[in-house]
Amino acid sequence: MTETSIPRAEQSLDEEETATLAVDGDDTDTDDDSAADEDTDTAAGGRVKKAVSEGDLFRQSEIAADYVEGLLDILDYDGDIDELVAAGRPMVEVVGERLQNLVGQRGATLEALQELTRLAVFRQTGTPSRLLLDVGGYRSNRRKELAAVAKNAVEKVKEYGEPVRLDAMSAFERKCVHDVVNAMSGVASESEGVEPNRRIVVRPAD
Repeated sequence: MTETSIPRAEQSLDEEETATLAVDGDDTDTDDDSAADEDTDTAAGGRVKKAVSEGDLFRQSEIAADYVEGLLDILDYDGDIDELVAAGRPMVEVVGERLQNLVGQRGATLEALQELTRLAVFRQTGTPSRLLLDVGGYRSNRRKELAAVAKNAVEKVKEYGEPVRLDAMSAFERKCVHDVVNAMSGVASESEGVEPNRRIVVRPAD
């Protein structure tokens, strides 16, 4: 059997959520992840990560873009592909029409494609990648939706003084919510449960 998993310095996409928040504040976790993508319950025990140069990150985005372009050709989809580095992580954005099938329900297909693309990068570089893949602007639009969800939860927590449990989310979605909540005073957020039912709890700050 061929091994298809990607060794990761972050351990998992979900772990990117808080380590990113605690260490450098970039995006999925974040994802992102993004991942980008590390929970508050894992940040304290995180390991020191080797810095990756801007050139190496851009090389990862180029490899990823080539891989995604090949997938689009196989699937007979048209789209413009941009590779870039943002917030200290490689990114690939696919823009075009009729791309919804590449996103899937609540971004499930997009998450799978992102993992395949990260695997392609790892196979060429030997380095685990925190690449963030976006299709049709899904992630940027989802961030706005999740910001509204997070703010609504914060308002309820401040009004009633009770924790608010949100629906189960992907690591990228949880990262987006953590970012918003952690930027507000008087509240805190943490993740609970296991995939695929892992969710965020927003509560009064200690």
